[in-house]
Amino acid sequence: MARVDFFLERSSNVVYVNEVNTIPGFTSISMYPKLWEASRLPYQDLISRLLDLAVDRHRVRTRLRNRPETQL
Repeated sequence: MARVDFFLERSSNVVYVNEVNTIPGFTSISMYPKLWEASRLPYQDLISRLLDLAVDRHRVRTRLRNRPETQL
């Protein structure tokens, strides 16, 4: 998980990535992953699960965007 700061140049619609940061509190020793670890989900598995969820979400959104319009 990350926070990405960027700028949009409206005249050209060019996006410039300014800075990539981790979400505050999302290191292996931070509270968020420690709470999951207490629930028996290790840090590595938490990262894998979050990545899996992101890929699944992307697939669903792509499928929704690319489906043919239904006729009424």
